Amino acid sequence: MAQSLTKQYSHIVFSTKNREKFINNKIKNELYSYIAGILKSLKSPAIIIGGTDDHIHILCILSKNYSISKIIEELKKNSSKWIKTKGMSNFYWQRGYGAFSISQSHVEIVQRYVKNQLEHHKNQTFKDEFRGLLQKYKIDFDERYVWH
Repeated sequence: MAQSLTKQYSHIVFSTKNREKFINNKIKNELYSYIAGILKSLKSPAIIIGGTDDHIHILCILSKNYSISKIIEELKKNSSKWIKTKGMSNFYWQRGYGAFSISQSHVEIVQRYVKNQLEHHKNQTFKDEFRGLLQKYKIDFDERYVWH
């Protein structure tokens, strides 16, 4: 085959360092737009970005040209620099992340899930949500190393 064709959806989740509540309503939409721009430049267009004051969810189509770790490295590095220009000089993302492959048939379900984060977190903490995602996708993890 002469051409390489891919379409890989990924649900990416990461939080602020120590789940600090930095992502307020004042900055949220601008941050999500900025992250969407980073993804576009990496040829990994965002479908939806959402979250709460201490973490974000991204549903995007992954580029065939970059690894997931490179995409997330660029997202965190560039968005962190940007947030610091907004007067939050002590802002940092957590070191780790979760990235989960999504089938085409589940894209709408994940879109609704990301869109309804504020409602969802009235009843569940980020830690409980993230544990649930890791269990759903059958990812073995050691609780001691997940939250740094």
